[in-house]
Amino acid sequence: MILYTTQDFELETKRITEGKGVQVAYDSVGRDTFLKSLAVLVPRGMLALYGQSSGPVGAFDPAILAQRGSLFMTRPSLAHYAVTRDELLWRAGEVLGWIASGELKLRIEHSYPLAQAADAHRDLEGRKTTGKVLLIP
Repeated sequence: MILYTTQDFELETKRITEGKGVQVAYDSVGRDTFLKSLAVLVPRGMLALYGQSSGPVGAFDPAILAQRGSLFMTRPSLAHYAVTRDELLWRAGEVLGWIASGELKLRIEHSYPLAQAADAHRDLEGRKTTGKVLLIP
């Protein structure tokens, strides 16, 4: 595991992959990690930017995608991947099936009483959490 807050994840990724890089990078941090996430990709690699805990990515020249190897980038949204109720049930069924079978393990690192929801939000915003955060009624 590479902790981007304590290690240079670009250098570490290149070390682990013997300089090759990775096919896909999933970036939930945003502003602070965006350029390094692009830098660890192989040519025609994909960056899935799905969060912005450090803030939104600023404007950038899309030519950087060509300069770094004809890269692809997406900013997925649940609303576009579960357009109909049937699609939502299908996708949720797959994920919940993986959890039930043990193929997918959830990391529940933090639980808060519902009355402390504001604390949970502060911890999320302050990047003090990992894994899933639960609010308990």
